[in-house]
Amino acid sequence: MDIIDEQVQLGDRRIVGQAHALDQTKRIFTSDRLSHAYLLTGPAGSGKTAFALMMAEAINGVDNLTDLKGTAKSKKSSWFSHPDIHLFIPLPTSANISELTERQKILTKDPYEIVDFSLRPELGKDGSSKNKRAFYFIDYYREEIRPKTVLKPNEGRRTIMILTGIDTMRKEAANAFLKLLEEPSGEVMFILTADKTDQLLPTIMSRCQQIRLSPLSHDEVRDGLIEYDGYNKEDAEFLARISGGNYSLCRFLDLETLQQTRKQTVDFLRYAYTQDAHSLVQLIEGWQSDLNLESQIALSNTLEQLLRDIMIYRETGNKTLITNIDQLDVIKKFCEGLGEAKLERMIEELQDLKGLFYHNVQFKLIFTALAFRYGNLMRGIEPLITSETAWKHLPAYSDT
Repeated sequence: MDIIDEQVQLGDRRIVGQAHALDQTKRIFTSDRLSHAYLLTGPAGSGKTAFALMMAEAINGVDNLTDLKGTAKSKKSSWFSHPDIHLFIPLPTSANISELTERQKILTKDPYEIVDFSLRPELGKDGSSKNKRAFYFIDYYREEIRPKTVLKPNEGRRTIMILTGIDTMRKEAANAFLKLLEEPSGEVMFILTADKTDQLLPTIMSRCQQIRLSPLSHDEVRDGLIEYDGYNKEDAEFLARISGGNYSLCRFLDLETLQQTRKQTVDFLRYAYTQDAHSLVQLIEGWQSDLNLESQIALSNTLEQLLRDIMIYRETGNKTLITNIDQLDVIKKFCEGLGEAKLERMIEELQDLKGLFYHNVQFKLIFTALAFRYGNLMRGIEPLITSETAWKHLPAYSDT
């Protein structure tokens, strides 16, 4: 018997974009050939957690994120109240299970809510810029996750174990978890999510059927903001432009603050070129004190988009291809005055540094080092300090 009826459109009540992944999943469900493990991969903010919850509900017949067209097998209102659906997220070692439950409840209202400790260390304190390292450690696996896998389904087709951010699993826990995947019970299903598959054990990946979620397009993010979050078209356009395809994150940004910092990114480039140390320190320290982690990431996305616009305009001279069309004068002046700037390298440098936001590296250190490097790259020359010896930018802060 098929998992879902042919007429059902998976995720039609909430999933943003992902037409290809939805089509792939529907083919799986209508063929009734379920794997014991699925791995959802894709960039941050593409909706992997929401997609996993949607899959779990559809398999166990919960009419919530998907309109099951009268074919629901469960009377439960969502995955959270269903006895056979269990969701886990990476935890700091200091966290307790009540904190996990708090975050699960938030996802019942909106499956795209930010509940990761790395991005939102304290619920109700969105201004916090200090993240917490969270992962799957062995005691968490043994005490909370492993016991659920021996439970038989109470009212659903499967006991479904959703583990988000599986790429954060520590080695000891990963080796123990691998044994479950190698000897699966016929009644247990795993739905795993990961941003970075290169951090996963190859043996874990090989035992999962992969479903790849695509980066969300500008239009998909904009339409999601309008349809599900009540933004007007103008604000939705702006947020989509700076989102970097991260729908989950851009909904929690302060528009007024972002508009201001957007203008300041031009100042940052100017000060970096002139190596105006006093102005750079003031600007960067202001950003560190005023912006939470989400807004710092959005600022980086804004800067990256501006650099991409400059590169596109320099190569094509076509203003219709520019995202930040209201900054066309700035873009033109940059192209005229800094024609030798290594823009592609500048974008690569920024992308490399963005990963440090999740590893407790201070924002002011990241952007101070970036300013040093941009000073040379905008002149068309290589930075004096190589990427391999990046600590030399701020030796007083180095452990070496």
